[in-house]
Amino acid sequence: MDREYAEIRKVLIAKRAELASRLERIKRNITSGHSADSEEQAQELENAEVVDALGNETRRELSKIASALVQMANDTYGICVNCEEEIPLARLQAYPFADRCIRCATAAEARAMR
Repeated sequence: MDREYAEIRKVLIAKRAELASRLERIKRNITSGHSADSEEQAQELENAEVVDALGNETRRELSKIASALVQMANDTYGICVNCEEEIPLARLQAYPFADRCIRCATAAEARAMR
């Protein structure tokens, strides 16, 4: 594995640990007891929805990290899944779980916006 990728791998592993810890806190928050006061219950329900959304985002990010680590193990990390061109190191350093080059990522976002 490239030395630059080794550094990115360390970042991904640290981020994975941080997100796993966050997800555990989110799960504990969601399962905590609720207040008997109806006004407080309404606020808790609203807060639970926000916490649940954060949990979903955390799970998505953990999935992306897992995918990047698998790509590293398979020597396919840094290769665009669409055009199979090399993803620039600067992009991978800025967005370590990028699986598309800028051109393909921009095209995918444009299609999603339609």
